[in-house]
Amino acid sequence: MTIAGGEVDVEGAAGDWEREPDPSDSLRTFGAVVQALREHAGLSRVDFGTRVRFSKHTVESVELGRRMPDEDFVERAEEALGNTGALRKAARHLTRGEPGLAAWFRRWARLERVAVSLCTYECRLVPGLLQSEGYARAVFEGTIPLLTDEQLEAQLTARLERQRMMRERLTVPFSFIVEEHVFRRCFGEPEVMREMLEHVLDYSRPRNVTLQVVPLEAGLHACLDGPVQLLETPERRRLGYSEGQQNGRLISGPKEVSLLCQRYETLRSQALNPMESRALLERLRGEL
Repeated sequence: MTIAGGEVDVEGAAGDWEREPDPSDSLRTFGAVVQALREHAGLSRVDFGTRVRFSKHTVESVELGRRMPDEDFVERAEEALGNTGALRKAARHLTRGEPGLAAWFRRWARLERVAVSLCTYECRLVPGLLQSEGYARAVFEGTIPLLTDEQLEAQLTARLERQRMMRERLTVPFSFIVEEHVFRRCFGEPEVMREMLEHVLDYSRPRNVTLQVVPLEAGLHACLDGPVQLLETPERRRLGYSEGQQNGRLISGPKEVSLLCQRYETLRSQALNPMESRALLERLRGEL
């Protein structure tokens, strides 16, 4: 908060109320650039704050990615740090955090929204794009550390929002290959599992969606190294993504992406075909 044209701000007295609840990668990167330029200029946070007419606390929050800088801050910081134009250009790409999405997943989620094709292999859970609301809620309720009610609802909302593109992007090919045991693992009551299977069958019905199940008897196959996602950008560039405990990695190296594509294509031939896969899910649903 600023008064008198931005000459004074009172974040230090008011506490953290202006801080971003979920800092984005772009905010953290912008803040790191501000800090590097400030330190290169030999300025402390107090000295720099005096020059840009914001408190030391605001400078610290911006540098740590905890606060979205306003236009006055960006302009004054530019003037104080050499007028290179770097901060003005970087500020154009600032985005707020996306509640409900893990920090390491946000970049991939943005790429998903514009991808011209998307492939997913999963061996742990039903893929997020295919999860029913009840199944997703059961997953989040079992998260460690436990989520608050607000955090749980934010994650659930973000997951269901991601699924909208399955209904809206009907010309984009979506391919899913999922291990059979994933559909057999029970989450909650039988009603939850039945709803999940019906949801998956419904979402995999459109012509642009292909779902294949890797049967229990398949044995060793091409993707035993773990889950993987692949997409093609509008510029026809292929990218990959792999995720583990508390981390995710965007894979852009052509050789590594090519290897992942080869493994995925091989797994297609090792999994049940789409018709067989649907028949299996319908049978599992009937057993509940």
